[in-house]
Amino acid sequence: MAAAGRVRSEDQFLCSICLEVFTDPVSTPCGHNFCKSCISEHWRVSVPCKCPMCKEVFNLKPELKINTFISEMVAQFRLEVQHEPNISSSDQQAAKPGEVPCDDCTEPKLKALKFCLVCLSSYCQTHLEPHLTRSGLKRHQLIHPVENLEDRMCRKHNKPLELFCKTDHTCICQHCTYSDHKSHDVTPLKEEHEEQKPELKKTKAEIPQMIQERRLKIQEIQRSVELSKNAADTETAEGVEVYTALMESVQRSLDQFLEKIQEKQRSTEKQAEDFIKELEQEICELEKRSTEVEQLSGSEDHLHFVQRFTCVKAAPSMKTWTKVSIRPASYEGTVARAVSELEDKLTEDMKKVVVKAELKRVQQYEVDLTLDPDTAHPELILSDDGKQVHDGDEWKNLPDKTQRFSECVSILAKQSFSSGRFYFEVQVKGKTDWTLGVVRESSNRKGEISCRPQDGYWAISLRNGNEYRARAGPAVLLSVKSGLQKVGVFVDYEEGLVSFYDVGSSVLIYSFIGCCFNQKLIPYFCPSLNAGGLNSAPLIITPVDTE
Repeated sequence: MAAAGRVRSEDQFLCSICLEVFTDPVSTPCGHNFCKSCISEHWRVSVPCKCPMCKEVFNLKPELKINTFISEMVAQFRLEVQHEPNISSSDQQAAKPGEVPCDDCTEPKLKALKFCLVCLSSYCQTHLEPHLTRSGLKRHQLIHPVENLEDRMCRKHNKPLELFCKTDHTCICQHCTYSDHKSHDVTPLKEEHEEQKPELKKTKAEIPQMIQERRLKIQEIQRSVELSKNAADTETAEGVEVYTALMESVQRSLDQFLEKIQEKQRSTEKQAEDFIKELEQEICELEKRSTEVEQLSGSEDHLHFVQRFTCVKAAPSMKTWTKVSIRPASYEGTVARAVSELEDKLTEDMKKVVVKAELKRVQQYEVDLTLDPDTAHPELILSDDGKQVHDGDEWKNLPDKTQRFSECVSILAKQSFSSGRFYFEVQVKGKTDWTLGVVRESSNRKGEISCRPQDGYWAISLRNGNEYRARAGPAVLLSVKSGLQKVGVFVDYEEGLVSFYDVGSSVLIYSFIGCCFNQKLIPYFCPSLNAGGLNSAPLIITPVDTE
């Protein structure tokens, strides 16, 4: 173990210029140590003066003095080297698989401790000794053992790779500087190593960040895949629902078609059965008469014959069957009519099912809205929870704020939206007049309002209890089934879409498409005037019922 400790001590006392143990060691202002003669010679040929280790430049050539502390340590080290006994090979370990063996050992080969870049050999402690004691060998550069020596040799000159060509960014030997790399920017490997260490440190610091960025990207991709799978599952479920409904509709149409055919056939069979029954009854009566006629023909009793002949002669009341017939039922055009009816029914059913699925999909974008009293017309009355509003038919003395509606009996929600999708539902049950939709934040709220997209309003309305209109400017008359009780409003900001749904029957009422939104959108509510109690029911913001 003492020998190993001595080897480590030698590394500490080597001059980086001559690679020998210090002679008259001196220290530079930057704290590095060299032989006095080595550093003096270096500064004689190198102008300006700079440290060979850290490259610090000294504008004035430093005055060098012997470092007595290091000098004493070097003297002690030399004394230990002279008196330390050699370690026998029995105290050393044999090279294990994967370890570099000593090139000078016979079998068994011992584990190498150093590799000489001059001798190009690996040495165990015993065979390393001459490099530590002999002045000629002590100039050789020792490094940790290497297993693949050919990787450290120039393939062209078979010399150690000890230089770095900055021009070609490759390691070269000394002979390369006279041939392929002549006039190139060449530096010792040690100097290049010192220059590259800061870059390595920077790279080392960047790698964890790059790893983290890629892990986050993996999570992002996995999340996208998960969202895509969820969307695919939802779309599949909706598609199955649509196609199941359509198949059920086709099956019902087929059943009705078959029933019509069978009904016609049953009617024909019934008519035939009735005719046959009547004919069989007449045949029975005729056969009975034939028997009586036959009996009367053989009678010799004049009185009996005459009396019976009158009865037999009188023919029974029977139908004339000459013009009676059974016509086969006509099925011409039955399939065509059934298919045409099925097509119309499928179109209607498909619209219903698709809109129902679409409504279910947009309902997932439900937002929780509350009405903003600062925007309310002075006649409006709000519920305590901010979910209901109706016209109180009485003007309240309220501050005339900029955001308040002055003439139109309207109110806005507190919430506004400038991106994405949102959906809300409003109960309109019992009302004869109302208007619902969304409004641009900067749109006019004073005086009479033109409720149309050109003025920043996207809405539909009910007038006189039965006139539904889309306020498209000009208004579009809508076909809405009676009994509309709840309206769903869906907005896709980026798509420029505002859609209105009859929630109860899952029917799309109307859509504004291709809208250009460049401001915040705010949900808009107009319960309209009380109308003497005829329109007193409130507009109610209700939660979505997904059942």
